[in-house]
Amino acid sequence: MRGANSKGLDRATLVVAGVATVGLIMAVLDTTIVNVALDSLSRDLHAPLMTIQWVSTGYLLSLAVVIPASGWVTERFGSKRTWIASIGLFALGSTLCALATSAGELIAFRVLQGLGGGMLLPVGFTLIAQSAGPKRVGQAFALVGVPILLGPILGPIIGGLIVVNAPWQWIFVVNVPIAVVAIVVAARLLRPDAGRADAGALDWVGTALLCPGLAGIVFGLSEVESHGGIGHPIAFGPILAGFAFVTVFALHSLRVPRPLIELRLFRSSRFRAAATTTFLLGAALFGTLLVLPLYYQVDRGQSALNAGLLLAPQGIGAAVSCRSAGV
Repeated sequence: MRGANSKGLDRATLVVAGVATVGLIMAVLDTTIVNVALDSLSRDLHAPLMTIQWVSTGYLLSLAVVIPASGWVTERFGSKRTWIASIGLFALGSTLCALATSAGELIAFRVLQGLGGGMLLPVGFTLIAQSAGPKRVGQAFALVGVPILLGPILGPIIGGLIVVNAPWQWIFVVNVPIAVVAIVVAARLLRPDAGRADAGALDWVGTALLCPGLAGIVFGLSEVESHGGIGHPIAFGPILAGFAFVTVFALHSLRVPRPLIELRLFRSSRFRAAATTTFLLGAALFGTLLVLPLYYQVDRGQSALNAGLLLAPQGIGAAVSCRSAGV
């Protein structure tokens, strides 16, 4: 066995990376599967496409609300407990989504699912970073990134196959066995004290500013297309209010010793470069995963399966490049 400071990753890190990957793939896979199925959901639930899009928008809003607090929750309760609880909540939301009988119920249950899913990415990467250490974190993330990026490849294809050959409920049912495996493996292999630290008191002011601020921005952007452009009050108003909340949060975080998110890290040029690159990658890779499936199916008349196949090359390119990034 080689140590964490040697060229390769040690066994403990590989185990943690494997545990985290199961949950991370589940979150990414679910998002891409659902996006391909929106047109079918609109028909089967007898709801206009503008309404059914909230199946994705509601999920994204709950992500925006819960992600900022994930760091404090992880330190307070530990990575293992937070990870298992997040997967459990995600699985509960998936089960309820499969049992939904109307668009309203489905949207509400997707919000619940997003509260669990929002924790999966930050907590999963926290588990990996803590195990790998600073010298090997890039290699560990690159290793995990390849299977995670299979989500944009397999998700649309699996979603297309389900929509064509099975009831739409199966796009949510498929999450449940994966979640059960992830919980069992995490309970057996993760250390109980992983991620525990002196969390201190939660920055309630920062939480009250940042969470609704991010939700406002996400909501406003989601309404741009539906209302003919960013100039519509329903789109422009929430975006403006969201940026105002985020700006006040930034000023607040620079004045308190333990803010919800430590913005002082952006003083480092390397951190700024990494954060900017990650943001642009996410925007390019995931930003089109809602629009393109609908474009292929509604405007070009493609089936859900063909739409998934047309989306797959984007994920393939990202996965190939990710493997060499940590070398």
